[in-house]
Amino acid sequence: MAPLRHVCVISTVLETLSQVHFSQPAWLLGLLVPLLLLGLPASRRAAGDLSRLARYADPHLLPHLIRTTPAPERARRRLGLWSALWGLGILALAGPRWDFTDVRVERPGDSLVVLFDLSGSMRATDAKPTRLARARQEVEDLLEQSPGLRVGLIAFASVPHVVAPITEDHETVRHLLPSLSPDLVRWQGSRVSAALDRAERLLSGQAPGTRHALLLLSDGDYGEEGLEARVAALQAKGITLHVLGIGSPEGASVPRGSGGFLTAQDGQPIQSRLEEPRLTALAKAGGGIYRRADYRDDDTREVLRAVARTTDDSVTRERAYRVWDEEYHLPLLAAALLIVLGLRRVRPRTGADGHDH
Repeated sequence: MAPLRHVCVISTVLETLSQVHFSQPAWLLGLLVPLLLLGLPASRRAAGDLSRLARYADPHLLPHLIRTTPAPERARRRLGLWSALWGLGILALAGPRWDFTDVRVERPGDSLVVLFDLSGSMRATDAKPTRLARARQEVEDLLEQSPGLRVGLIAFASVPHVVAPITEDHETVRHLLPSLSPDLVRWQGSRVSAALDRAERLLSGQAPGTRHALLLLSDGDYGEEGLEARVAALQAKGITLHVLGIGSPEGASVPRGSGGFLTAQDGQPIQSRLEEPRLTALAKAGGGIYRRADYRDDDTREVLRAVARTTDDSVTRERAYRVWDEEYHLPLLAAALLIVLGLRRVRPRTGADGHDH
């Protein structure tokens, strides 16, 4: 039984050694340094010291007259000790490891930034009860149907404001929705380009390999130039724009926040209509889809399906990582043991007065 047990132990050791892997193998070149030191004339110098002493005494008497280890032997021991310590240190730096575990990690979720129009025209009532309320409901539907989606929220009029950074905490975003109102905006207007710039900066901090998309909730009541080119540039960077139109082509008068309606110079109420051709062209330039928002949740479902289709098929949803058991501490423990043993071998020298030195 004993020989069989020894064979099993040896087999286990050999199997472990066959799995040894170094994380920084370039450090192993440092093992050549002790070999270079062997070529130095240190041992020859020590032998020369003995030859000089031989002028004052016969060589066979020197071991009895000198109460130290002969210089060549002492030099060899010292070189061997320091070579062993050097080699163990190099092995520790090389990072020996074995006995790995393969771990599969799901990559970060996709990121969608919602651009929420807070211009004064969103108070219009052609979408019941108001365009603003309909836009809030669309975001609610989006959050409910996409539990794994990372969502950010930017409200904009003349100036964009980050209401919620990109997060998986949908409850936080949902609790912020009732506070969205044109009354929060100091300067009225509808500058989509500023909101696009802010969304791009927000998405730039996300992990690579994830899908980046924008969802614009607006009635299209803006007159900026060059928006399609700006959106196309974002699409070239992998950021897709989808659009949900809020309102109706027939339009409605725009209420004031303090009551009444906004009027033109002739005193007639200003009519705001859903600019579907403008929003459709914007979505097409951004590589996304356009849908008119309604009370059903089919529109948000289509947007989410479109977000899922924009993925790169070469990017998998999961990645495998190999986690090694790092064993660099073992050479360090061996080096510490050698140091302790070396200190124990040091004996105090006794001088002519009989005291230790």
